[in-house]
Amino acid sequence: MIRAYKFLLRPTARQAQALREMLADHCALYNGALQERRDAYRHSSRTSITYGGQSAQLKDIRAFDPERQGRWSFSSQQATLRRLNRAFAAFFRRVKNGTTPGYPRFKGAGHFDTVIFPRDGDGCRWNSTPHDPQTRVRIQGIGHIRVHQHRPVKGRVKTVTVKREGSRWYVVLSCADVPVESLPQADAAIGIDMGITHFLTTSDGEHIANPRFLQEATEELADAQRHLATFPRHTKRRTKKHRAAARKVAGIHARIRRRRLDHAHKTALTLVRGHDVIAHERLNIAGMTRVPVAKPDPEQPGVFLPNQRAAKAGLNRSTLDTGWGVFLTILAHKAESAGRTVIAVDPRNTSRSCPGCGHVAKENRVTQARFTCAACHFTAHADHVGALNILSRAGLALCDAAQLAIQEALSPHARAESREEL
Repeated sequence: MIRAYKFLLRPTARQAQALREMLADHCALYNGALQERRDAYRHSSRTSITYGGQSAQLKDIRAFDPERQGRWSFSSQQATLRRLNRAFAAFFRRVKNGTTPGYPRFKGAGHFDTVIFPRDGDGCRWNSTPHDPQTRVRIQGIGHIRVHQHRPVKGRVKTVTVKREGSRWYVVLSCADVPVESLPQADAAIGIDMGITHFLTTSDGEHIANPRFLQEATEELADAQRHLATFPRHTKRRTKKHRAAARKVAGIHARIRRRRLDHAHKTALTLVRGHDVIAHERLNIAGMTRVPVAKPDPEQPGVFLPNQRAAKAGLNRSTLDTGWGVFLTILAHKAESAGRTVIAVDPRNTSRSCPGCGHVAKENRVTQARFTCAACHFTAHADHVGALNILSRAGLALCDAAQLAIQEALSPHARAESREEL
């Protein structure tokens, strides 16, 4: 299997400056290539420039500017041009599908934070000093940078990515042929119901609290953003205080993101270690957090009817603060690595169906937290009922999958005989 490892870099002051220069030069290359494509298409000839043509110019560009573009790895510059090519490919795909096109934009100095080295050993070498107990990564034009390696790297390193997050630098390794480390069989299955009041509720009746990391940092974040808003928004050169205010806002967001990731990793690891099968809802988070459509008043042109936009904005903020998408992605990756099974089921009516008698009605959900069946008077927490129904639907999905596998294993003749018997 393929796995990514992310480690913190600890560069010296001179190496950090060189890393910033590397990002700036790759950003200039990206913007220059984008400008060339725009100018060529706006010409009367409507010339289309491809990645191959721009990559062929790299040799001349490096020779013309040896102090900047000539310092860095040739393959990493090709990766930057491929990044632009993928942006244009996605743009043309959206145009063809009739969705919002989103033409590729120029990258500002603060929005170009990644440089990719397509192959280990070509411009970048992981574990460049194996004789040294301290792990280092060597980058062309910068040197050997110390790495805080907190876990062993398994498999074969394919690509190396240098990434900036705020004031921190990271190296991300993409490794192939990573062995699957299956956990011992737990002989247990569980269903989980995602929520806002509780982060999740299991079919065993356990509630995991919603940490609400964004809500905890609301006041601090608001103060930092108000201070940042006192500086001019559109300026070519920021002052020292302006840069400090921007770094503070970015630092608060980074801390919230790290805490949310840490909580998701720990919760997913607990579920994977204790259960062979984990069932969850198939959530459409983008649809759930969509902004309400404006409702024009038919009697008054230019006037819109109330659509609960403010209330929906608060609900969307709380929904996104829980980080359901991040958690479910991490859960799927950990389950795959451990040899566990994760099943996503249809969430419709999971909190309105009685797990006892199967009665489905809107009236069964008395309140947001209380479930009382109108037919058999079964009473439980609504999230617990949802988790039980999710687990039962996962069992049906497994049975259907097993039956389909058996039918596919049968020969065509035996399959025809089985259909005749039915």
